Amino acid sequence: MEEIKLFGMPARSGRWLFVILGMIVLLCLGTVYSWSIFRKPLEQMLNLSATDSMLPFTALLVFYSALMPLAGFYIKRWGAKKMTALGGAIAGLGYILSAFAPNLGMLILTYGVIGGAGVGIAYGVPLAVTASWFPERKGLAVGLTVIGFGLSPLITAPLARFLIDKVGLFSSFIILGIGLAVIVIAISTMLQLAPANWQPSSNQRKGTSPIPSQEGQGQLPMLRAPQFYGLWLCYMIGTFVGLSAIGMSSPVAQEIIKIDSATAAATVSLFAVFNGLGRPLFGWLSERFQPHKAAVVSYVLILIASILMLNAQEGQLLTYLVAFSLFWLCLGGWLALAPTATIILFSPENYAKNYGIVFTAYGVGALLGTTITGNLRDILGSYTYAFYPTAILAIVGIFLAFGLLARSPRYHKIVNLNQGSPRI
Repeated sequence: MEEIKLFGMPARSGRWLFVILGMIVLLCLGTVYSWSIFRKPLEQMLNLSATDSMLPFTALLVFYSALMPLAGFYIKRWGAKKMTALGGAIAGLGYILSAFAPNLGMLILTYGVIGGAGVGIAYGVPLAVTASWFPERKGLAVGLTVIGFGLSPLITAPLARFLIDKVGLFSSFIILGIGLAVIVIAISTMLQLAPANWQPSSNQRKGTSPIPSQEGQGQLPMLRAPQFYGLWLCYMIGTFVGLSAIGMSSPVAQEIIKIDSATAAATVSLFAVFNGLGRPLFGWLSERFQPHKAAVVSYVLILIASILMLNAQEGQLLTYLVAFSLFWLCLGGWLALAPTATIILFSPENYAKNYGIVFTAYGVGALLGTTITGNLRDILGSYTYAFYPTAILAIVGIFLAFGLLARSPRYHKIVNLNQGSPRI
């Protein structure tokens, strides 16, 4: 059989370019993580409360989480190129239309519903592409690709701040929307799924054994397993805390620590680095030490960060930087921990369907977290009170992780077969 060529190279080498292209696509889509930069200007221009200014971001997260698993069923039918281009075009359109939103309701529709739908449609495609070309290294390939989404604020937060200062808030939406759409659509022309059952040469790794399946094709007995509900609740808590922190990073810096907006935007870029680092870190912890132990580590870090912010005072920049670096690290961690745990705890054959269901916890966590923290700020007058529920939930999460995620028979079967950590 003639060897497949990718970008003029043998597929085994050329496939790595899909990882880079996927990173760039997700970096563009990850502009949504810079929302806190837009909040203060929007609150002033549209006379919005802290709760109001979180609603477009909350709507985006809900529609993103709803469309992502749904879109996964159509990738093979429509193809990677069309799905990515469609998602990029819709996301860019959402940004552009936001520039003409006269009120909060229209901004929720344009940025939240339209923009969120576009992100949800395109988000899973680069992951599916890289996974298809790396059958022997899915965890590594997907983990590297998804870093782009987490690192996006490193570039897009200062860019958004610069544009707002130079051309104004609404013109910034237009520029970002056009840029996002053009880059994603251009890259979409180069994406393609691997042929069915494609395997690179010499891909057998020593010491590995096939992961035993406990589920029949087309079935989802995962829903009858207590580990599913433990994972779902743990994931919801992780996203509740992480997405709340992302949404209020810049306002907290300005209101509690009393730093200027430019410095606040710069701190968001720093946090993006930790968000990106959290993905390979917690993916590795999940594989090496079991998912429930990795979950406990994340909750202990969240508890430490919450306590730091409950005691933070004006001028304590270091306290703020440490606490929010931990919040962003743990959110990035959960976006690797949850899919890794899904493939470890349940049948790999049904991974796409299983993780689609598990991912609904992301949307619920986003909706509850951003809504509750915004209301606490409006009712009690300070973002400090938002860190009481994050601390309480971290403690609850520790008990859930030990109570429902631990002692999975499937996990121990994998460990015994591989004589070490489970491999993906």
